[in-house]
Amino acid sequence: MARIVAIDYGNKRTGLAVTDPMQIIATALETVPTHTLLDRLKAYVAAEPVEAFVVGWPTNTDGTDTDTTAPVRGLIKKLKAVFPDQTVYQHDERFTSRMAMQSMIAGGTSKKDRRVKGNIDMVSATIILQSFMESKK
Repeated sequence: MARIVAIDYGNKRTGLAVTDPMQIIATALETVPTHTLLDRLKAYVAAEPVEAFVVGWPTNTDGTDTDTTAPVRGLIKKLKAVFPDQTVYQHDERFTSRMAMQSMIAGGTSKKDRRVKGNIDMVSATIILQSFMESKK
């Protein structure tokens, strides 16, 4: 099987997470500057078989669009154009940053490491991916 890549898109930085080849475990991959995201994904797809992308879909608690929804729509359009062989899913990302912070605290992550926004983005991408995989069962 091929991996699934999750994307927690942000205006400045984007968190990435991946599954193992058997699509059982979601693992944080890295955080990249958003302007380099497509190049990083191209390199990753060239090195590893990727079946699909899961993009965190930002909405307010009432289901309306956020200020990030339009850029995420644009990203999804680009992903479909650049990676026509991979499926692109969108998955609810509400509360993932808060859940990421709580997971880091529960896991004993130091305050210093919790202040690094990129760490939160990676953990958020992992939560999005794990939630997506659980929804497929």
